[in-house]
This record gives sequence, C-alpha cells and structure tokens, in this order.
Amino acid sequence: MRILAVESSAKAASVCITEDGKLLGEVFLNCGLTHSVSVMPSVEWLLDMTKLKISDIDRLAISEGPGSFTGLRIGMSVIKGLAWSLDIPCVAVSTLEAAAYGMSHTDGTVCAVMDARAGQVYNALFSARVGVMTRLTPDRAISCDDLLEELSGKENVVLAGDGAAMCGEYFGGRFSIAPEHLRYQRAAYVARLAETAEPISGRDLKPEYIRLPQAERERLEKIKKESR
Repeated sequence: MRILAVESSAKAASVCITEDGKLLGEVFLNCGLTHSVSVMPSVEWLLDMTKLKISDIDRLAISEGPGSFTGLRIGMSVIKGLAWSLDIPCVAVSTLEAAAYGMSHTDGTVCAVMDARAGQVYNALFSARVGVMTRLTPDRAISCDDLLEELSGKENVVLAGDGAAMCGEYFGGRFSIAPEHLRYQRAAYVARLAETAEPISGRDLKPEYIRLPQAERERLEKIKKESR
C-alpha cells in the first residue's frame, strides 16, 4: 500500500510517500515558508522523484489537528483536492499523536505539546513501551501550570512536539526534551499511524481545532460583555 501524507499543523510542514511501511521519500521544511507555497510543490516534487503518479497512491493521510488554524486548513485542502479528483480513501491522524510517535521507542511517558497561546498548550500524554504507544489523555488545551502539576507524578517524562523546547524552559528543565530530529510532528509519522487506521472519504475530513479560532473567541467575549 502506498500512502501520501501531509503534515501542516505548525510552522514546519512535511510531505512523504511510503510503500508497505517503507519510507520512499520525505520533504521537511522548517524555514518560514507559508504552507500555501510549500506543500503542493513538495507533493509534486516527491511524486516526480519517486516516479509515481497520484493515481498510484492507495491512501492519503493528513494530521487533523490541533494546531494552526490556517496550516490545518491548507493541508486539509490539499488532501481533499487530491482525494476528490481520484476518489482516494483518506485517514486523519491526531497531530499530537504524530508528535509523540517519534519517541515511541522510549520507556516512559511521552508528553506531546504545541503552543496554543493565550497561556495554554495543546497536549496529549502517551505511555511508551518498546515501540508501543498507549494514549493516556485525549487531545486537549491545558495551561502550562496544570500540565506541570500532572506531570510531576510521572516518571521518565520526555517532551515532544514543536512546543517541547518552550515547555522545557517553562518547566525549568525538570523533564527531558526529544532530540531535534525526533521532536517534531512529521508526515512520516502521520503515514505510519495511518497504516492501521480506518479510512474515510475526502468529503468527511475535517480539522480538529480543540479551541475556537481567536477571532471567534473575541467575538463571543464581546457579545458576553455587551449583554452584561
């Protein structure tokens, strides 16, 4: 089975193609380019370099969130467009689970974190044992202080995801941080998780934001103040 996966939930973006679990190629860009500029050219380049056509792809995979509202929409749009054109089945994968997957070989608690701003992080906790991850919490938005309190009772904690360095500093170095090459959510991890997931149609794909967009939160807060 050939899978084309896209990860565009944060500042970095990546695209990969796998075949029966083997990584044929991956593009990972963390250089500040907007995803609308980088994702589709990366897809086209990978297909060209692997001598494949989009019709050769058996499954499409995408990180569904949480993450950047704009980034998630761009990635979803690319996958939906490819899926609708050739009726290719799709899989949506939790961004936080993809972030944790890079440390699944460890023995302990993997804490996947992304900066959610407004004093919060997007987070999920996983237990890692010899390559097998077990989810401990749902994807959620949580304050750094509440997360620190929860982690204080756990052993062998490693922080992963693009918010790991920020949280590591906030937590005063109490927990280890995944090494740079394993830290980020990547298309290769999305593809790996998509291998055993139940596929859906492109039209059923939707982002999982966890929180309302900032503009919507501000609008509701304004309405709340005006009603007082």
